[in-house]
Amino acid sequence: MLKKFVLIPDSFKGTMSSGEICSVMEKRIRCYYPNAEFVSIPVADGGEGSVDSFLAAVGGEKIKLPCKGPYMEDMEGFYGIIDNGKTAVIEMAAAAGLPLVGDKLAAEKTTTYGVGQLLVDAARRGCKKIVIGLGGSATNDAGTGMLQALGFRFLDRNGKELDKGGQILEKIVYIDSEKTIPELQEAFFTVACDVNNPFSGKNGAAFVYARQKGADDAMIGKLDRGLQQFASVIRNSVGKDIDLIPGAGAAGGLGGGILAFLPATLKPGIQMVLEALDFENQIQNADLIITGEGKLDRQTGMGKTPAGVLEAAKRQQIPVIAIGGSVEETDLLVQQGFLAAFSIQPGPISLEQAMDKAFTCRQIERIVEQIIRLRL
Repeated sequence: MLKKFVLIPDSFKGTMSSGEICSVMEKRIRCYYPNAEFVSIPVADGGEGSVDSFLAAVGGEKIKLPCKGPYMEDMEGFYGIIDNGKTAVIEMAAAAGLPLVGDKLAAEKTTTYGVGQLLVDAARRGCKKIVIGLGGSATNDAGTGMLQALGFRFLDRNGKELDKGGQILEKIVYIDSEKTIPELQEAFFTVACDVNNPFSGKNGAAFVYARQKGADDAMIGKLDRGLQQFASVIRNSVGKDIDLIPGAGAAGGLGGGILAFLPATLKPGIQMVLEALDFENQIQNADLIITGEGKLDRQTGMGKTPAGVLEAAKRQQIPVIAIGGSVEETDLLVQQGFLAAFSIQPGPISLEQAMDKAFTCRQIERIVEQIIRLRL
């Protein structure tokens, strides 16, 4: 008889949130195990939805405040405070994410300035630990906008202060840090990063990600030269070679900008989330864990939500089943340690149907019921 279930799926992006999937699964399992204990943990791996996931799992407060958006427009941003006010959780996408720009894409102009404003507010409220998720960036400014909000100034060869956006990177020659916010040096930053891209070069921030942010070939080259220039100035001014750090190219180079100037460490997003949620304790004595994401494939085992869940579950010998909108290479997933991996789709369907929320809900109910029947 199964007595304790842990439900911890990532979202099926564009279709159902993690919290909605948890609710559907729990409702179906209760039909067979009405008296069982359920631990439902909606998660996001550091990207959009991370703040709400933390607050849903451990409680806390959502702080809303005026800030600047990707084009320095006035908007309302937000972040979360957990752990009795000691820890802030910030999504960079809340002030500099792709959804905020719509079809107005211009990677050389967008800025992370609003992200810096969120950091400043959290630090001034007394948060000593600040968790930052880097997913969903609309920017390629290497974090210069964020740093400007913290009091840094970037100057050209004539000592003139530069404006904002990735367009300034090529021109940076001097960095003035005399008027930075002192509270930020008293905090420690944990950065959720699920990519290994270097700061610049063919695998760096501009060449890999700037096109989806509106850059053409010429602009990608310009942005990459700017990243190289900024990395050189950082080496000369603070003695750090951020081009050697995997993940420095995350979020248009924001990862590198944080590492260069703030006391910070990079961690896989799901590892950061699970540590903050005290996941190891929450799953003690569980009989079954069900996780999942929109697509299960060989990338699943490389730092995504199901992989982080599986790693923790192995240490306590708890079986983990994964479900997904689609599943590839089931044998590999089983070799990685999943008890089983199931696609929720009943057969060949159209993309429109696969993205339909009501249809997805029914398919999750169906596959979870089959899983539970196997383990009665």
